[in-house]
Amino acid sequence: MTAPCPIAMRGIVPSLNTPFTDDDRLDEAGIGRLVDATVASGAVGMLVLAFAGEQGSLSAAERERAINLIVARNAKRIPVVMSVTSADVAASTALAQVARAAGADGVCWQSPAGLDDAAVMDGAARIADAGPDLFMLQDLDWGGGGLKLDTILRMFERVTRFKCLKVETVPAGPKYSAVLAATGGRLHVSGGWAVSQMPEALARGVHAFMPTSMDHIYVRIHRLFHDGREAEARALFERLLPVLAFTQAHLHVSIRVFKMIRHRQGIFATDRCRPPVPELDAFQRREADALVARAIALDDEAARLSGGN
Repeated sequence: MTAPCPIAMRGIVPSLNTPFTDDDRLDEAGIGRLVDATVASGAVGMLVLAFAGEQGSLSAAERERAINLIVARNAKRIPVVMSVTSADVAASTALAQVARAAGADGVCWQSPAGLDDAAVMDGAARIADAGPDLFMLQDLDWGGGGLKLDTILRMFERVTRFKCLKVETVPAGPKYSAVLAATGGRLHVSGGWAVSQMPEALARGVHAFMPTSMDHIYVRIHRLFHDGREAEARALFERLLPVLAFTQAHLHVSIRVFKMIRHRQGIFATDRCRPPVPELDAFQRREADALVARAIALDDEAARLSGGN
């Protein structure tokens, strides 16, 4: 039987960090290594230049250069979705045009704060028309339920390229189920920072997850669950929980720690972050050092096990 959702991204779609050199330029070689490592991990797509990629610190020229490097290096191996979130709809529309010209497969947009439902609908339509064939809406609400279900359904009916919804609401679980049920599973639903509820989301039938770093671990959890080995999937997830607990203290902490992982894996030349991401203090750094070592060991183990089984 054919699955109702036509989007093939079923699994892990990492939201990639952006690497920088010691003199604060784009680490172009690091971008290439990161793309290759993401593909090799078994990820089914990649989200780029989003919050984890420090989008607010990038100039227009850097965004354009980065997406061109990413698309070229990826060479259509897995889908590339570019975040076009910006302060206003016109700027996001221009970024969607950049993504389309570069050959990205899709764009992801979070509407600016303060827009009513009609403005969100209009903005989505404009950005979708300007961008590639796939439009992903980021339903982000740090403290509530996010967009109304009726708004999402009307957009799904009227905006042809609206094919994916990235849910980041509080709580995320009921929103996943409500959207999947209301669209008959036809709208692709993914989870972002709510990856800390990954076992619950897997049980609810979420199509994809968008964590950052530790790709082999997440890919293996996903595969184990879908192979009917739920107990093993949960056991591996529970071994990752200390890392998740620490990094979810703040998104800036997560960017710092995940860049430390990429640097120590030899993928990034540095673990440099740009403002406003602060340095870790001495206590955070000590914890981060131990957890980075734990994460890399788990990731290496997951990669070996996935290669053999």
